[in-house]
Amino acid sequence: MKIFAERLKELRNEENLTIEELAKQIGVSKMAISLWERDKRVPSIENLVALAKFFKVSADYLCGLED
Repeated sequence: MKIFAERLKELRNEENLTIEELAKQIGVSKMAISLWERDKRVPSIENLVALAKFFKVSADYLCGLED
């Protein structure tokens, strides 16, 4: 899910957040964020929803199903 990795990193950078800051905000490890951004792992449904709510975007947007 390369598009997810790209969009997550883009959104995080737009908010001027470090990986560690985002991890604290949604309650995951900084390693999890790093792996997601490098397209090495995908988040659980719960974490996908948490990211979407945090960034005020849809899960479909994060997954590349809509622009």
